[in-house]
Amino acid sequence: MSDNQIKEENKTLISVNNLSKHFEDLHALNGVTIDINKGDVVFVIGPSGSGKSTFLRCLNRLEEPTGGTILFEGVDITNKKTDINMHRQKMGMVFQQFNLFPHMTVLKNLTIGPMKLQGKSKKEAEEEAMKLLERVGLADRANAYPSQLSGGQKQRIAIVRALCMKPDVMLFDEPTSALDPEMVGEVLEVMRELAKENMTMVVVTHEIAFAKEIANRVIFMADGKIEEEGDAKEFFENPKSERLKAFLAKVL
Repeated sequence: MSDNQIKEENKTLISVNNLSKHFEDLHALNGVTIDINKGDVVFVIGPSGSGKSTFLRCLNRLEEPTGGTILFEGVDITNKKTDINMHRQKMGMVFQQFNLFPHMTVLKNLTIGPMKLQGKSKKEAEEEAMKLLERVGLADRANAYPSQLSGGQKQRIAIVRALCMKPDVMLFDEPTSALDPEMVGEVLEVMRELAKENMTMVVVTHEIAFAKEIANRVIFMADGKIEEEGDAKEFFENPKSERLKAFLAKVL
């Protein structure tokens, strides 16, 4: 790898500083500060109610932060003057529930964003969508409706829909938690391939074994704060905080 490539890999994509989010008396996030670099595969783990999903949703302002700043590609997206919809096009989001349009075919679900938001022609959008469907093994479902798909298929389509916008980062909010156990593997396989292709990913998950396998960095959240974070190997083999040690003892 050349020096330029290394510099590019280490480039900060998202810089979060002193982020807070309050829901009346509940302090869901308390001063979260973290940098996410281009090519990072960051897994966010922790007990329920620790602020993981709130943190993820603040990254593209689906939740409005109460305080702090988020720089995305050098732009402060917490500034109310920022066109957040423009930046969201570069941030793919995959939810627990698939959020596909039920009245549209798979292909229409995939092409509506690139055509409406990026001005792509129907032909170009469909060609790109079909290539991505081929990659996840679902080209034969292009004309099916969401109600005709399994949960695992729907989630793979949801990932493809985000990829059709050619995002610079993919945000995953517990992408397998709504799936039957036998369908989890097919979704994880798509994410595994994305990681191999150096897609920057931030993943909130309870799939700890998967985090051990593909993350290069792991964040452990508790009580709305980052309790510990670091290189994945070191994180799992030598946890430092007592809170993390207790958590890993329960889930590993």
